[in-house]
Order: sequence, then C-alpha cells, then structure tokens
Amino acid sequence: MSTPEERTAVLDDLAWRRMIADHTDLDALRAAMAAGSIAFYGGFDPTAPSLHFGNLVLLVTMRRLQLAGHRPIGLVGGATGLVGDPSGRTSERELHAPEVVSGWVERIRGQVERYLSFEGDNAAIIANNLDWTARMSAIDWLRDIGKHFSVSRMLAKESVSARLETGGISYTEFSYQVMQAVDFLELYRRHGCVLQLGGSDQWGNLTAGVDLIRRVEGATVHALATPLITRPDGEKFGKSTGSTLWLDPALTTPFAFYQWFVNTDDRVAGTYLRVFSFRTAAEIADLEASVTARPDVREAQRALAQEITALVHGAAAAERAAEASAALFGTGDLGTLDAVTLEAAFADLPRASLAASDGLPSVLDLFVASGLVESRGAARRVVADGGAYLNNRRMSDPAEVPDRAELLAGRWLLLRRGKRNLAVAEVAR
Repeated sequence: MSTPEERTAVLDDLAWRRMIADHTDLDALRAAMAAGSIAFYGGFDPTAPSLHFGNLVLLVTMRRLQLAGHRPIGLVGGATGLVGDPSGRTSERELHAPEVVSGWVERIRGQVERYLSFEGDNAAIIANNLDWTARMSAIDWLRDIGKHFSVSRMLAKESVSARLETGGISYTEFSYQVMQAVDFLELYRRHGCVLQLGGSDQWGNLTAGVDLIRRVEGATVHALATPLITRPDGEKFGKSTGSTLWLDPALTTPFAFYQWFVNTDDRVAGTYLRVFSFRTAAEIADLEASVTARPDVREAQRALAQEITALVHGAAAAERAAEASAALFGTGDLGTLDAVTLEAAFADLPRASLAASDGLPSVLDLFVASGLVESRGAARRVVADGGAYLNNRRMSDPAEVPDRAELLAGRWLLLRRGKRNLAVAEVAR
C-alpha cells in the first residue's frame, strides 16, 4: 500500500516536470489523493490505426500516477472515435466506417495496455465508451444528458469557438464535448473515477465532465491538463501536421523512432527528458547540463532516445536501434545488423540505385551518383582529404571498385562524407 506522501508527491513531480498546464483545484485534488488511492482516466480515440508520439504524453502521465499508487482507467473511444473531436482542428474530421473504427479500437487498446499494470491493489482498467453510449436512445440522450448543458456555455468552449471563427462546426462535432462528459460520468458511477487527464487543448471537454457530474451527482471531481508538446518551431505533434511518429513499429520503425530523438534539437532536449523520462530529477539535471557543456556528444539525446524507444518498443528493440545508429556513424559494426534493421536505418538516406546485372561503380562514381558530392572533382578532393568512407572503411583511392562481398545483406553500400553526411547505394533486387 502506498503512503499519503507517495500518493501526493506525484503532483509535485508533475509540477517540476512542467507538466501541469491547467487544473480545477490542485489543493482539493491533493487532499483526495492523501486520503487514499483515487481512480483516474485518460481517453484515446481510434482515429487512426495507431497512437502517435503526442499520445505518449498522456500514457506516461498515467503511468506516473499509477506508480504513485493510483488506479488508471484507459478509455478507448469506440463511440467518440465515430464522431470526431474538434479540438485543435480547423475543419471537420473524416468519418470512418464503424468496422474500421472497431478494428482500430482493438489495436489501440493493446497499445494503451503496454504502459499500465494490471496487477496489484491499483490494477488498471480498460474501458470502451461504446459500451454505454450505444445503449442510449436519442430521447434518453436529450432528456437525461442534454438538459444539463447550456448551449451558450458550449459555444464558449475554446474548441468550439475557434471552429466558429474558421468556418463553422457540424452538430456532430459540436456534440463531442457532451459525449466526453458522459464518459466521465459513467466512469465515476462504475469505478468511482474522480480525475480526468488530458491535453490542454482538451480543457473544455475535461471541464464539461466535471460540470456534468456536479449537476447530476452533486459530487466534486477533478480535471488536470498537461501542456501540448511541440517541436522547437512550435509545431504540434500529430497526424494532421505531417510530422507523425507512430507508436506502432510497422508504421514508424524502432530505428526511425530512436534516431529522431538522437537528432532532437538542443532547445527541447531538456523538455523532452522531463516529460518522458523516468530518471530522477538529479539525473535529468545532469543530462540537461550536458546539452550546454558537451553539445557535440549529444549525451542527453542518446539517453532520451534509448529510454523512450525502450518504453515504446522494448529494451531489445532499443538496443538494436542504438547499435544501428552507432554503426551508421562509424562507431559500430555494420556487419552485425540484420536486413530489417539496415532497411530501416537507410530508409530516409539519399541513394544511388544500381542495376543488379551491372558491375559496381568506383567509389568516385558512387559518391557523385548518391549526391554526397556535386562532381567527380569534388569526390577526388574528399577522398584525398581522408573524408570518404564506404561501409565505415576510409577510402584512399577514388578509382577503387567495391567488391560485391562488401554489400550489406547482399544489397547496400553505406557511403559517408565526413562525420555525419550519409548516403546509400542500393543494388536492385
């Protein structure tokens, strides 16, 4: 059993991590936590076949609360996923067929379960809001729920008012906040849930549930919003931005996931460590200091990449990704990497395509064909200066022709100019 101090310390920890963007009453929530373990929930809508990196903020926050002794409820929105949340959008969502959404529910349920424990006194619960929403008739909805909502207050919610300013909103998406409020009410009734977590762009939806429970049950419950995590340029992570890092390894490979964090901008490395890492405050402070003191080493980024990749894909996949990353830049053995890892590592590199029936070109021609240099003369200068590498082997003769035995997995040659400029030559299969 956790102590009152352990159950409430998580709020101080979230504050240190700068992870509290808004709340209904933090002192009242602290008192409820001190009195005993509370049930809380976070919701995930199946609007795609996988969750993405932006969802990881909520998943990690739920994990922190469970480790502090509280009981998580992971809600997968089989009903709300059919409707669409207007938050953060300027246009209507595409509505997907019920059978498609149903399939996504099961996939996302499995992803949510990875981050929670289903053992012990505060074992997690997984719920689907279609279980109660599908049973409500339109008349029940209007009489029992709709009467508690003021249209003027609904219009004032930021997610709605923003849409009204940019072209309007359908009744379907306008009703989303009511559906989310009903979820909180049902989880309060079924499981004694007294706290809803969500992103700051969900604040209007979160408080709608708090208001509904107060009106219907006369009870006080709580809402806590985490800040939206953005790129250094302020861009939001998510499907609609074209910057998606999927949590499904089939959509974003563990290597691509790992490498993205290795390349994290120094300006946000500390923020990401605070948000996603389970290291101690002292350990994170040391890594934050390293960003300034030893930026070229990228110690903080590598620690971040290793921990997050292990969290999302498992320790073994994180280790393989780290090995592939090291090998790409000359500090590891490319020969130890399997074809799947190599393909993921090379996926976004500039490349030269080679016909299977032809002989391999010279090093000079490979560097020109891959785009690593602009001309044969430039290639000769790179080789002469000692900056040309093939499969991490420094090249001294621009006319050298690689042996086919050097092809990685019988298919690729890794080309590198200097420390960080990479390309690949690929033999057609």
